[in-house]
Amino acid sequence: MRTIGTVVRGVRAPIIREGDNIAEVAAASVMEAWKEAGIEPRDRDVVAVTESVVARAQGNYATLDQIAKDVREKTGGGTVGVAFPILSRNRFSLLLRGMAMGCKKIVLLLSYPSDEVGNGLVDWDKLDEAGVDPYSDVLTLEQFRKKFGAAVHPFTGVDYIDFYSGIITDAGAEVEVIFGNRVQTLCDYTDAVITCDIHTRARSKRLLKAAQKRKERVSKKAARNRKDLGSEQNPS
Repeated sequence: MRTIGTVVRGVRAPIIREGDNIAEVAAASVMEAWKEAGIEPRDRDVVAVTESVVARAQGNYATLDQIAKDVREKTGGGTVGVAFPILSRNRFSLLLRGMAMGCKKIVLLLSYPSDEVGNGLVDWDKLDEAGVDPYSDVLTLEQFRKKFGAAVHPFTGVDYIDFYSGIITDAGAEVEVIFGNRVQTLCDYTDAVITCDIHTRARSKRLLKAAQKRKERVSKKAARNRKDLGSEQNPS
């Protein structure tokens, strides 16, 4: 009877460069690891290669300048909303730098009490003590700091609010940080929004489009009302 479940081992490989034969590199690295660790390969073992390594070998990646250019072309380069990024020093930070290079200001909407993969900004007990409802309350940076103070990650020791703000300002853009879980909030700040959530991105885009349509209808109605009022005050 088998008593040990599936075992996963990480294999260190050489630095992968564009044009490398990823199949040969992966095979050689795995066989060297087997030899070093005294592991006997068995039928049905699986070798997995991360997508980032494959992309690097294929040259399938974007530079910061390319990201900045894309942001400018698609948003106009003014004020851009960035919604629900994960809190990560390496997985998102470079993307954020590229976005900031392509616009004048970023309104950064952070979900709380945690991002979608569980990296926390504040725990639920503190929310309860402060009387804050994350499902409805939108907080400014000043309000968040006053209620909860620093938001230092317990494992990395990083305050991602400061970290992301610094990335944006270092890239030459202004930053405004807000906290909430309704992506439509960004429509009060800008018409150009980049949705950075992974699992709920389709929903976020749908909600943003619906909110924008409502905003346009209200604007048109207000314009008609002003026109009607002007006609009443200046009859021909």
